Amino acid sequence: MRTILYLIRKEFIQIFRNKFISKAIFAVPVVQMLILVPAITFELKNVDMVIIDKDLTPVSRGLISKLEGSTFFRIAGTTFSEKEANNLMHHNKCDIILHIPDGFSKDIGNGNPSKIMANIDAINASSAQLSWAYLNGVIRDYNSGIITENINISSARNAAPGIEITNRYWYNEELNYKYYMLPGILVILVTAIGFLLAGLNMVREKEIGTIEQINVTPVRKHQFIIAKMAPFLLIGLIDLGVGLLIGKLAFSIPFEGSVLLMFFGATLFLIAVLGLALFISTFSGTQQQYMLIAFFCMIIFILMSGIFTPYESMPQWAQDFNLINPVAYLMRINRMVMLKGSTTNDIMIELVSLGVIAICFSALAVRRYRKTA
Repeated sequence: MRTILYLIRKEFIQIFRNKFISKAIFAVPVVQMLILVPAITFELKNVDMVIIDKDLTPVSRGLISKLEGSTFFRIAGTTFSEKEANNLMHHNKCDIILHIPDGFSKDIGNGNPSKIMANIDAINASSAQLSWAYLNGVIRDYNSGIITENINISSARNAAPGIEITNRYWYNEELNYKYYMLPGILVILVTAIGFLLAGLNMVREKEIGTIEQINVTPVRKHQFIIAKMAPFLLIGLIDLGVGLLIGKLAFSIPFEGSVLLMFFGATLFLIAVLGLALFISTFSGTQQQYMLIAFFCMIIFILMSGIFTPYESMPQWAQDFNLINPVAYLMRINRMVMLKGSTTNDIMIELVSLGVIAICFSALAVRRYRKTA
């Protein structure tokens, strides 16, 4: 134990001797949280629309006014030419083309079904689906208003009572996307600190030759690996705390669960990630080689972790892969603890899985490391 403590002290001295790393350790979480949390969002706030109104009646203008009053749509222009409208969409000047045909109001007045057509730019499938949902909601409200205006009041009184539906959103009642993204951004922050810096630190020692001074000593392999992991484990937890503080002060992010439980999950995650980083660094000869492998692994782990798309929506092979993806487990732990207030029993599977992955990756790092004089 005494040997490990001396080695850890050496690692801290070496880390903070490097001015770039010492600054990046504390600058990265601040910049990352302040930029990424408000920037990364799937919310649509401005949908540009071009309208082809061939009806030109108060009824069609009422629908257009309803769209203009929506917080989501912006009328980018009106035209009578489908070719001109398609050209605007082709040049990315609008997202939706709404066709209101001649006879639109006449059909409504006669009680016949009336049709309109919407052409939606679906290059981004998620944006297209959201745009259609917003448009469908506005049209549904407009249609309900027309029905209410034309309904016979006496028949309405004699009609059978309908079913009233009241919905409630749990855990994020305001549907604030920042609340959903911040726990995921914290995972990326901890991953970057642990996975990149720990591996680069070890490979850098290989390049400058200082690691040979340790190799010729009677220090055992597991002592060396533990000493390499401990500083970045502590730094990662400190950065996690800084990120949580920024989230609370800058974005008023709620925290419903136990802070200690979240840090415990992060500790298991960091051990797993650090073990994998040191395992990769054992067969990386240069920092460029390590960065290439690390970048490849991080992109896969992060994008498949469920930060942007729900874990349950992934194909079965992707869900099977996530059984060994530590980022996916911490992503669920952070969101469940922060937003739902989940307890240890609720995330027991994630904690046990992270513990198993941490042991396996750390054992691989110790086994793969070779002491050469």
